[in-house]
Amino acid sequence: MPEVSKTEIGRRFFKMQKEKQVEKAIEKIRQAQGSEWALYSKSDIDALKEVLGEAWIFIERDSWDQVSFTRLTGIELRELIRYGKDVRDNILSGKAAAEKSLPLLMKHE
Repeated sequence: MPEVSKTEIGRRFFKMQKEKQVEKAIEKIRQAQGSEWALYSKSDIDALKEVLGEAWIFIERDSWDQVSFTRLTGIELRELIRYGKDVRDNILSGKAAAEKSLPLLMKHE
């Protein structure tokens, strides 16, 4: 079995942390949305995960922990989903999507 470098271990740990934090945020949003959550397709949710992951990369951890994901409105979620789809379609870079998303997220800090 090949040895894994410390750099690779660090990358994997970072990715796992990002995914864990995004899943926590998605769960908070899902619970807050209640029956409205059913209106979002799997593609929408995947795009939301994408943009939240990009935002997590660029936001300070203390600020991320202060975001009240439960207070995001349906309109704000649709906007975040659009940014996530734009990243997937290579219309926006991850960094640009994060920059556009941060004001929406920080509004609910």
